[in-house]
Amino acid sequence: MNIELVRARVQAGHYLVKSHTVYHALKEGFERKHMTSEPIPICGEHQVKKEWRPTTFEYSDEGVTIRVPNVYAWVCPESGEASFTPETVDELITTVRELIGIAKRARERRPALTEYVVSVSV
Repeated sequence: MNIELVRARVQAGHYLVKSHTVYHALKEGFERKHMTSEPIPICGEHQVKKEWRPTTFEYSDEGVTIRVPNVYAWVCPESGEASFTPETVDELITTVRELIGIAKRARERRPALTEYVVSVSV
């Protein structure tokens, strides 16, 4: 893809963020800027309308895996590839960074417990 086309789309505010991009955003210190969501996006690979539904976001770093279930996203019905809204990306980045830090500190204590499930009700 042409970088000028990408730059123009970003500046115009027309794109969603796929889960793989969120993974890199967490690794590389990305912060959201100039992002908006599109109405009913089309999967570029399969040329079908994506569906707005819950999915699970998963991120792994240095032996620590964080899974965030029931995250709403635009999901390709063919491949399951999720595209997240900018607001969801912000929340995922903040939450996953915090949880990774907590998990790494817990691992340094060398606990007997190696798996934790945290649920937050609103």
